[in-house]
Amino acid sequence: MSIGEMLAATVPMARTLNLQFLETTPDRAVVALPDQGEYHNHVGGPHAGAMFTLGETASGTIVLAAFGEQLARAVPLAVRAEIAYRKLAMGAVTATATLGRPVADVVAELDAGERPEFPVSIEIRRADGAVTGEMTVVWTLRPNG
Repeated sequence: MSIGEMLAATVPMARTLNLQFLETTPDRAVVALPDQGEYHNHVGGPHAGAMFTLGETASGTIVLAAFGEQLARAVPLAVRAEIAYRKLAMGAVTATATLGRPVADVVAELDAGERPEFPVSIEIRRADGAVTGEMTVVWTLRPNG
């Protein structure tokens, strides 16, 4: 089962918004929100909440891709998030997430018994390539037990 399939199966909001998982690697995750009238705002584009969910889902996708081997000993949790809406988004939008710290550094902190935190940066773009939103989600790996 792919990470996208796993998220769609376990995160109802990803299914609700019909998110599409286009790319999933430890270096980059790309998730798309199709243009759907039921999730439009008052100006006919994707609602801010739908774009937030898209960005947060892209961040979770890269976290699972990068730290999937750690799931037996730690739970990934979002700690905080910030989003800036830069331009009007219309039509389908795509979120691209990248890790802000090397995987090895985060795992070394986990190995040392710490609860590491790390940022994930997300760019949300419309079909013409314009950046409509920028988001940062800070994640932690909470050790089990």
